[in-house]
Amino acid sequence: MADPHGFMTVTERELPPRRPVPVRIMDFKEVYERRDQGVLTRQAGRCMDCGVPFCHQGCPLGNLIPEWNDLVRRGEGRAAIERLHATNNFPEFTGRLCPAPCESACVLGINQPAVTIKQVEVSIIDDAVANGWVEPEPPTRLTGKTVAIVGSGPAGLAAAQQLTRAGHTVAVYERDDRIGGLLRYGIPDFKMEKHHLDRRVEQMRAEGTRFRTGVEIGVDIDWEELRQRYDAVVVATGATLPREPEVPGRDLDGVHVAMDYLVQSNRAVAGDAVTEQITASGRHVVVIGGGDTGSDCIGTAHRQGALSVTNLAIGRRPGEGRPDHQPWPVVPTVFEVSSSHEEGGERRFLASTVEFLDDGEGRVRALRVAETEYVGDRRVPKAGTEHEIPADLVLIAMGFTGPERDVLEQQLGAHFTARGALERDERYETSQPGVFVAGDAGRGQSLIVWAIAEGRSAAACVDEHLMGETQLPSPVRPTDVGMHV
Repeated sequence: MADPHGFMTVTERELPPRRPVPVRIMDFKEVYERRDQGVLTRQAGRCMDCGVPFCHQGCPLGNLIPEWNDLVRRGEGRAAIERLHATNNFPEFTGRLCPAPCESACVLGINQPAVTIKQVEVSIIDDAVANGWVEPEPPTRLTGKTVAIVGSGPAGLAAAQQLTRAGHTVAVYERDDRIGGLLRYGIPDFKMEKHHLDRRVEQMRAEGTRFRTGVEIGVDIDWEELRQRYDAVVVATGATLPREPEVPGRDLDGVHVAMDYLVQSNRAVAGDAVTEQITASGRHVVVIGGGDTGSDCIGTAHRQGALSVTNLAIGRRPGEGRPDHQPWPVVPTVFEVSSSHEEGGERRFLASTVEFLDDGEGRVRALRVAETEYVGDRRVPKAGTEHEIPADLVLIAMGFTGPERDVLEQQLGAHFTARGALERDERYETSQPGVFVAGDAGRGQSLIVWAIAEGRSAAACVDEHLMGETQLPSPVRPTDVGMHV
């Protein structure tokens, strides 16, 4: 049982300090300083034994949050990591990268600052790693069934680990040169250093998962051939097609989608030689898009030595507090200041890009921007408000529209939804028998915690498809909506 007085005696919400801005922008190491154990114990003790823990519903994985909060308060780290791993394969990823919808649903959050669930979570896994409690869990028997996982992002890795531990022979195919997908090349190291990912991949190798890098399904191996080789296939390729602004000048030199920029930066940070790298060094940078990807571009640009960074968001600036139409326990839209925003630059809201302007030699020199006007449910540039913003590097971070579909349609005969995601039924199976889909490829652009949850659920469906029954947990269905959205 949790401390019945903890939330009354410790009312302040404390987070670990971030490294000073002038220091941290000199490197790509994680922004947070070492977590103080005393602070973590006190914060975990604020979990109020509320009886009906809405944080369970707020978390797509159904993490047993009150249980491991109390174990941290009691100093029982090994038991805490066992509870955490019962629902989450990769808490070191979610603890660093997830926006924590569980905290929005925290009962304490009704009238006090919510429990620091995310920070307690990452402390549990970091403590477990330091103490050698994270070990391979190979299966006790093999089923003789084979599964191919296409894509090695969080959904693919979660599905692979669950199916390997169930006794199936699993091969993960990744077209890049390293395993990790978005975790490897889309997330900057200042948010998650890659040794966390490398350690998990080594654990999975020791458990028996096989990894095939540099292999693009649809090019190096036909999708139908893959189906013939394996008893089941899981598509976990993510939603990689970027959303683009339909404005003049998009083809100018210096205008790039965010992922092209971030992938090159992550490769350079990893020590790779990147020819003709897109860099913010000595440039006036404009980032279009106010989400996490835009924030990642801002932090990267600061570290590369940008002369200025301007962030444009088409919508209104959110309020500081929970709006009335988004009551507890739903996830509210509120104004947030990420670590990248702390580091400098200007944020502009109600900014609609009208045109990318040419310097006369085929390179971008500025953006023509107008104030956003709401016309019904549409957002349009307001006439007469146009002005220029100097820019010689523009990064488009407007989100993603879905997976790359041409080859999947041609070779697999896959069907797609109106929103561009792979069509699937309530068991994660596509229109092709034995072919399943998990994560952003089937859900659309979403959170890392949703990707892991879907990977685990799809694994359970694959296991049942192969064996007739399953004991693997299935935290979410493809149709789950509500407080998670």
